[in-house]
Amino acid sequence: MESKRQQKIARLLQKELGEIMRIYASEHLHGYLITVTKVNISPDLSLARTYLSLFGPAKREDVFERIQNSTKEIRHQLALRTGKQMRIVPELAFYVDDSLDYIENIDNLLKS
Repeated sequence: MESKRQQKIARLLQKELGEIMRIYASEHLHGYLITVTKVNISPDLSLARTYLSLFGPAKREDVFERIQNSTKEIRHQLALRTGKQMRIVPELAFYVDDSLDYIENIDNLLKS
């Protein structure tokens, strides 16, 4: 069970990371859409597990690898945006959110 503080910080991080990802995609990944679907923050506020939905023409694995390699830059941008609200910016761990693919697969199976 997440505390109120964890929930507030998770919402703040989701909002700011969503904006950062939008800018990152427009600068580095033309024609790609990155959505931050969920952020889970650890109880000690040191780790933020961030789930991303990736849509676009390139291979998902390649795009996810580029995001993983840019984690330090993304965390720095997050620190610049949330510096007034948070003393320490949590480490970022990115995961691919494949729930939409799962839903689409179930839908296709039901149509058959």
